[in-house]
Amino acid sequence: ETLYIGGPGGSFQKTIEEKIIPLFEAKTGAKVVYAPGSSTDTVAKLMAQKGQQDLSFILIDSGPMTNAVEQKLCAPLPNIPVLDDIYPGARLPGGTAVGYGFYATGLGYNKEVFAKNGWEAPTSWFDLGDPKYKGKVVVGIVSGYGVETLAMLAHAAGGSEKNIEPAFQFMAEKVAPNALAWEGAPATVSQMLQTGEAALVVLGNVRVQPVIDQGAPVAFVYPKEGARLGMGTACVVDGAPQPKLAAQLMEVVLSPAAQVELAKGVAFGPVNSKVELAPELAAKVVYGPEKVKALVAVDWAYINKQLPEWTQRWNREVER
Repeated sequence: ETLYIGGPGGSFQKTIEEKIIPLFEAKTGAKVVYAPGSSTDTVAKLMAQKGQQDLSFILIDSGPMTNAVEQKLCAPLPNIPVLDDIYPGARLPGGTAVGYGFYATGLGYNKEVFAKNGWEAPTSWFDLGDPKYKGKVVVGIVSGYGVETLAMLAHAAGGSEKNIEPAFQFMAEKVAPNALAWEGAPATVSQMLQTGEAALVVLGNVRVQPVIDQGAPVAFVYPKEGARLGMGTACVVDGAPQPKLAAQLMEVVLSPAAQVELAKGVAFGPVNSKVELAPELAAKVVYGPEKVKALVAVDWAYINKQLPEWTQRWNREVER
């Protein structure tokens, strides 16, 4: 039997194909075909193929997954024992999707550029608007890290994504003049940070850590107002051609062995409370209930509903 699954490309795909799929294939004797794509593209594909899906299992970010759940693209969570070991915060509302790894969205900076200019390490979301970083700040587009930045600026101002006005004002008046680029490809942002072309960026620790591991002079910062709680999420596709195999793959992905491989390979923190990481590895990822609790969760269901209007406003006021 062959199971078709969808998920991100790059180093994530490599970790899944080399470390986790072999665990599944040894257990089931089935084969897996991996279809790489962005989270939003994967959801769009499922919507287009509703009623005749070819994918049985997806691994996508929590924002697009919230949309997938609302569109009823995910089947109810399978009855697998490992779900009892998952942190409550890793279960998405609706009972159809679950997190497979935690990460944090915060600030990445190039230590060499900062040292050369005599700058202190950044500590706050509001540092993005400091005039001394003019032409050295990179933020994602509004459908990616851009909207996360808006949400976190709103939280940092003492509100939330439901009071977005202060965030838009700060982005337009303070951050936009500093922007070197509004870059939609996180891999490109990582490269710009690595070379020093960008001194300060908004990025996930799962994007910054591989650059650190390569020996580049960069660092990840959890802002004092809190980093965003990010989560890679998984679900069995509603109408999946191979629902039983997909349920078995979910069980493998959430197993302690696979969770350790995700931490090693792509810096995802374990959602399985039974996982134990070596101290050196634990320091690189979101690990343990206290670290998870310190992150800020945003309301993706609300954000997804506002995104069309916010996109128009972003294009008019911020990225102009």
